[in-house]
Amino acid sequence: MSSTTPKRLRCRLATFALGLCLMPAASASAGVASTPRAPAVIYAKTCGYCHGQHVAPVIRGRNLPPEIIAQYVRSGPRAMPAFRPTEISDAELKALAQWVSTSKADPKEHEQ
Repeated sequence: MSSTTPKRLRCRLATFALGLCLMPAASASAGVASTPRAPAVIYAKTCGYCHGQHVAPVIRGRNLPPEIIAQYVRSGPRAMPAFRPTEISDAELKALAQWVSTSKADPKEHEQ
């Protein structure tokens, strides 16, 4: 065993310990409630990037059930990515699903 091995081990342990110290701070800041974004803003910046842009199906104006919309957003079926609560909070998702469900079709959006 070389003399650098204990040095590497100390460095790795220090890095690990630092990571453990920072974890509570990171999780605490993640739990801080910020002002929820409006559903139209979330749709425009996140959903609308694919839906209605010849990438994914048009979803506005179809009266889709909010529960199904929320399930799809969290699970990411097929080619759609799943969105975590850190990306779209539960409160935002509930409002977004209701907004999409009751929104009228946008004539500027196009099917796949």
